[in-house]
Amino acid sequence: MVDTHCHITSEYYDNILEVINKMKDNIIIVSGTNKEDIKEVIDLCNYKNVYGTIGIYPTEELDLKLIEDNINNKKIVGIGEIGLDYHLEHNKEEQKEKFIKQLDLARKYNKTVVVHTRDAIQDTYDILKNYKELKKVIHCYSGSLEMAKEFIKINCRLGIGGVLTFKNSKLKDVIKEIDLKYLLLETDSPFLTPEPLRGTKNEPYNVIYVAKKIAEIKNISLEEVLEITTKNAKEQFDLE
Repeated sequence: MVDTHCHITSEYYDNILEVINKMKDNIIIVSGTNKEDIKEVIDLCNYKNVYGTIGIYPTEELDLKLIEDNINNKKIVGIGEIGLDYHLEHNKEEQKEKFIKQLDLARKYNKTVVVHTRDAIQDTYDILKNYKELKKVIHCYSGSLEMAKEFIKINCRLGIGGVLTFKNSKLKDVIKEIDLKYLLLETDSPFLTPEPLRGTKNEPYNVIYVAKKIAEIKNISLEEVLEITTKNAKEQFDLE
């Protein structure tokens, strides 16, 4: 299994080694979001099964030099978590500027990007369509089937997490129609814990519940879901 997006940093966990060891036969990609946790993500990449993406979240202070100084680390496999978040009152133009600068950096180094979009899906699409050649992941996808198809047309895969398992999730209708080759598994740990574990802290191993739900929705085996999504992740992030 590959958890393509999580935040297993000391801000949220006091048992990081235990969390990593539980995934010892699987792969974890930890996502950096600001100057402080990017440094921790880089340290975590010293563990054999841990890779990282580094980026500046829409509402955090931009530090392009920090990203560029570490982008050639073999265990850093993408730029992210970057994007747009209009949920809270933040300067939209400033967010767009930060987003574009990091996309330009990804283009320079030919790195996949991991994109956060919240209450900003149209602006996110309008910017990303100018970067069709870049490999892109729409993290924690929760949009419509129509929008999913549009993102796929511009070389995006969809990160699918615990929200899929929630009782009233409309994401099930999207998953039914989207080919498995466009999907990636993720947890967004410590957030969005899947059923049946809601109410507890999420962790990368729980990605198995997302895979089980996809298998159920598509009426295919769990093994097939894991095989194809792992292949997708390796291709997306150039994993060894």
